[in-house]
Amino acid sequence: MSPPPLRALAAPAARIIGWLEALQPLALLLARGYVAQVFFLSGLTKLRDWDITLALFMEEYHVPLLPPELAAALGTAGELALPVLLVLGLGTRFAALGLLCVNAVAAISLPDITDAARQQHVFWGSLLVALLLWGPGRWSLDHAWVRRWWALPEPR
Repeated sequence: MSPPPLRALAAPAARIIGWLEALQPLALLLARGYVAQVFFLSGLTKLRDWDITLALFMEEYHVPLLPPELAAALGTAGELALPVLLVLGLGTRFAALGLLCVNAVAAISLPDITDAARQQHVFWGSLLVALLLWGPGRWSLDHAWVRRWWALPEPR
């Protein structure tokens, strides 16, 4: 008697799932690198011409609750420091949460944001939420730190 059709698919499906799970560290590294590049380059642009950055925060960007000078300084600092942590996989969840806040404030503060720009912010936010929920993966300093210093079970 032959096995039921679904049972015959179990072994190949398990192999495919194993291959996909083996790709998770690479996928998480690529997500960290992509998002980090976007925000780091944005921070460099702001830093390159600080007078224009301040003018934009005073005239265009309407960051709630913060004076424009403080919003510009905090936003630029976050866009320059947090991506470095993200790429290294060091304090990854902290960095992802910080960039998620920067991303949300940027999307909210732009009064005439186009649909395409809004979709970019949604995409970046989705990647950051994934990193927040699943962590940086095995190819990160966070993973090495946990294994070496805390002797905790390896994260997936």
